Amino acid sequence: MTAHAWAELLRVSALFTVPGDALAGAAASGRRPNGSTALAVGASLCLYEAGMALNDWADRAEDAVDRPHRPIPSGRIAPGAALAAAGALTAAGLGLAARAGRPALAVATGLAATVWAYDLRLKHTPAGPAAMAAARGLDLLLGATATGAAGRTTGPGAGPEPAARGSVLGALPAAGLLGAHTYAVTAVSRHEAHGGSTTAPLAALAAVTALGAAALHTRRERGGAPGTARGTTAQTRRERRGAPDAAPRMRSGPGGDRSRPRPPAPLAATAPGLLRTALTGSYVRTAAVPLLHAALNPSPPLTQCAVGGGIRAMIPLQAALAARTGAVGTALAVMGLVPIARNLARKVSPT
Repeated sequence: MTAHAWAELLRVSALFTVPGDALAGAAASGRRPNGSTALAVGASLCLYEAGMALNDWADRAEDAVDRPHRPIPSGRIAPGAALAAAGALTAAGLGLAARAGRPALAVATGLAATVWAYDLRLKHTPAGPAAMAAARGLDLLLGATATGAAGRTTGPGAGPEPAARGSVLGALPAAGLLGAHTYAVTAVSRHEAHGGSTTAPLAALAAVTALGAAALHTRRERGGAPGTARGTTAQTRRERRGAPDAAPRMRSGPGGDRSRPRPPAPLAATAPGLLRTALTGSYVRTAAVPLLHAALNPSPPLTQCAVGGGIRAMIPLQAALAARTGAVGTALAVMGLVPIARNLARKVSPT
């Protein structure tokens, strides 16, 4: 057993598409990443790798025919070792989630159950893409739950800060978008061994276009929805409370008209929008180009390239979802994973 064989089994080049799930979830919770976010990232990585090992263990007979070069059918890794790794990684992931709190553990347990159900039972059924989509959505919710639970504070005479806007409800839209992308890519992946499907790449191409349009829209703030902690000015908060503005107002005459011209939006207010547009464009380009090639020529190599492109496109999508809430720093940090994933993909296939 070599390190390279384990790198193939665990798809280490695809591993860098995982941290962005928890980070995008943290952004959707309306709070900055914290120690619990790091625990969620660790749990996500462990559970993802558990799924990779379990996938190859479950598909070892099929791979012996279609992919004899894979680590298990080629004899480089024993089936029992792969299954043991899947179990150990699952336990490690749940242990890290437990340290982030009981809500995070509950989400991680659902994620682990989904991963095992997909690999052992659902993968080759019509429910397979939906199960994979649910796993990615739960992974994002794990980051939101862990971050939100750790970031709640109390004020004098008040309960937990209004917005239990941290947590699951605030992150559901982002989880839905990431899950929809995962569903489309998984549907294409079902044909990567034999090719022949034009419908799946075309449907995925349409989905990517629609998701790109959805990612461009910021979430409408609602009484402290995610993004307010980062992007709301003191003036906006005073206006919501009905408090007078401390800035001098222009009076038009003796009647004391308090109307005043609105200043143009500063560059700082438009920068997140420009970043979000750039990240969404990167997402669409990364996913759409290989999908278009696969639709025009649904051969196994081009179909596999389309799946690989869809996996890599998750990183700019996660970054765009973070930027959508105003978390510019988080978005840039997620995009920093792109060159690492690209370099590793040249050495180890993500599929």
